[in-house]
Order: sequence, then C-alpha cells, then structure tokens
Amino acid sequence: MNMPSWVPDQEHKPAPGPLLLVQSFVNTWDADHGSDLLLDRATASEWLTAAGLWAGDRAPGYDFLDLARRVREAIRAMLVANGGGPQPGPNALQPLHAVTVAARPSLHVGQDGHLAIGTEPAGKPEAALLTLLLVIRDAQRDGTWQRLKACGNPDCQWAFYDRSHGQAGAWCDMATCGNRMKNRKFRRRT
Repeated sequence: MNMPSWVPDQEHKPAPGPLLLVQSFVNTWDADHGSDLLLDRATASEWLTAAGLWAGDRAPGYDFLDLARRVREAIRAMLVANGGGPQPGPNALQPLHAVTVAARPSLHVGQDGHLAIGTEPAGKPEAALLTLLLVIRDAQRDGTWQRLKACGNPDCQWAFYDRSHGQAGAWCDMATCGNRMKNRKFRRRT
C-alpha cells in the first residue's frame, strides 16, 4: 500500500480511508523513538499542513499545540479501551469536549445536493481537531472504530488497525511489542 506522506514512520497495520488520518494523528507521538511531531512549532506545522489539518502561513501557536497533544492523548485513551483496556474517564475526554465547544459541526449542501458535515467557524484552529472527531464519529457508525486500537504494550501504545478475523489483535507488531510482552509475562512466571 502506498502511504500518504503525512503517515508518521512506517505503518504496518494501516487503518482504511479517513480513519488513517486519526491513526496517524495518534502516532505523531512515538515512544520507541522518543519523538513527538506536535511538540515543535515548525515540525508540527509541516505535519499538520501535509495532513490537511492546518492551513496558514504561520506555524500553530503553543496553545493550539498543547490542545492538539491533549486531544491526541484523549483519542489514545479511547484506543486503549478499544483494545480491552479501561474506559477513559471524564478527565481524559475533557480535551475532546473543549474542541466541540470551540468549533461546532455544521451541515453544508453542495450545488449537486450532496450533504456534507463541515466545521464552524471553519477558520478556527480547533476546527481541524473537530475534523478528527467527525472521522471518529463516522467510524463508530460504520463499525471500523472498534478495530483501531492502541498497542497493548504500555511502553508503546502505537495506534494500529486490527484486521484479524476475531478482532483479537493486541500489539502493533508481534515481532517487537508482542515478543516483549510475552517475555515479560514469562519472566514474571519464572
């Protein structure tokens, strides 16, 4: 599969369609490499622009980047729950609520009669983050959301798309995280 340029690192278990954007957004933080694409204003601007989540001549401000990182971690908490972990509490989901207050969805009717959900006000930076929430809403409705999970290795938590028949996938990569977790369990038993 040919990946868009904005997909961080090498994605071995990519999500389909628009859900790939949410997966890639969550994976802007990489524990294995100790990198965060949303930490530095220039790097964040480059990634967000390439992903279609930022349009502007200026780099995003520190307040927006702080909110984006908190939204990312709220989504990650939801992905942990998708993988069988605990449900996120209200505090974990607060950044998502903040985005929905700052930018609201709106219905647009195209000249051909096609209905689309956009964001209001469209020029606000938070509107880009609301776009991610709309993708999640669509994925929840079409049944693909439950397959997007966070790696079961607490030191990793990379977002991956579970394509297994029984939706029993637990790790982003069996050769690394799966092996690490199995070795940890073995060492605890012996």
